[in-house]
Amino acid sequence: MPVVPAEAPWGPMTWPGPSDAELVGSHVRLVAAVPEEHAPGLFHALAAAEVWTHFGAPRPRGVEEAEAGLRLMNDDPLRKLWIVVAADSRLDVPPGSVIGMTSYQEVSVRDARLEIGATAYSPAVWGSAVNPEAKLLLLRHAFETLGCGRVQFRTDVRNERSRRAITGIGAEYEGTLRCYERRLDGTLRDSAMYAVRAARWPDVRQRLRKRLEALSGPVD
Repeated sequence: MPVVPAEAPWGPMTWPGPSDAELVGSHVRLVAAVPEEHAPGLFHALAAAEVWTHFGAPRPRGVEEAEAGLRLMNDDPLRKLWIVVAADSRLDVPPGSVIGMTSYQEVSVRDARLEIGATAYSPAVWGSAVNPEAKLLLLRHAFETLGCGRVQFRTDVRNERSRRAITGIGAEYEGTLRCYERRLDGTLRDSAMYAVRAARWPDVRQRLRKRLEALSGPVD
């Protein structure tokens, strides 16, 4: 059996962190979700049917349903819902536009662990610098502000686009959880699990910075 190197003990994790925290990059800003404020823009940004192909929640039929969904997620004390806002005129959307959402979820303060999930973007920014920078901001906040020791990602094994994106940021594939969840259509979903540990965060951070530089120039 291979010998697994010992991981340095993780310190205490802070949760939920500053309520007014805003994560700011060159391309995007991540702001705390305010359902009544952000629901209209998010509903229109995520209107395309392909956004919801592998999503765990149904596509809202209107702004009111979108707002109700945001409120439901916001009510979970072990979730932090972020709205992704365009901050760069080089994107194919106006600066200040709502272009997606993401969240910290499945939080275990005792274990200094959380998951990044419920991520969805407007197709207008697929393949751009938006997702790499959002992940850089989320991971940096998780490891360097909240004190996480582990950040994980979980996705449907059928979602090849998501799996490529997760692998592309440097997260390690840890295995597949068989029949782990039910899809909206009632079928059983196998979920692929990935993670970044605190010990690997410096390498992942550098990898993300290089990827962003290749897409758009130097990263602060």
